Amino acid sequence: MTTPRAERVVTESRAVDSRLLLAKFKSKQCNTSIIMCYAPTNYAPEDEYYEELQSVIHEIPERDMKIVIGDFNAEIGKINHGIENAMGVDGLGEVAYENGAHFISFCSANNLVIGSTLFQHKDIHKYTWISLCGNYENQRDHIPLNKERRRTKKYEQL
Repeated sequence: MTTPRAERVVTESRAVDSRLLLAKFKSKQCNTSIIMCYAPTNYAPEDEYYEELQSVIHEIPERDMKIVIGDFNAEIGKINHGIENAMGVDGLGEVAYENGAHFISFCSANNLVIGSTLFQHKDIHKYTWISLCGNYENQRDHIPLNKERRRTKKYEQL
């Protein structure tokens, strides 16, 4: 359900599978491809998911702006030694757990940077997940995008 004007800029919209959706938009500056994701948890097999996500990334023309949005179930922390090309230092938590390490590796391999780690915010504003009991919070939803499309001074330093 969109407006006629919005329909003119959408060039493709499709569900890849139950966890991935691809939408492509045209514009005067550059075309944009957005991938919506819902990654498996640490307890589910993730290899097939990242293989499918990788195949969708390969479909997108190199010159297009790539934005990947979703629940990656990935705790990535803020330590970025050796992975500065994929993330900044303003993540939440200290270390990347299994899903987080896999996610960072995927971003690095595809020249994507995790936008939520590039800007300083209070930790309370970074939470994207809170446990049902309310005792645990974390940042599991992320938005990686093309590293070469950065615009802010802090982003450009990476």
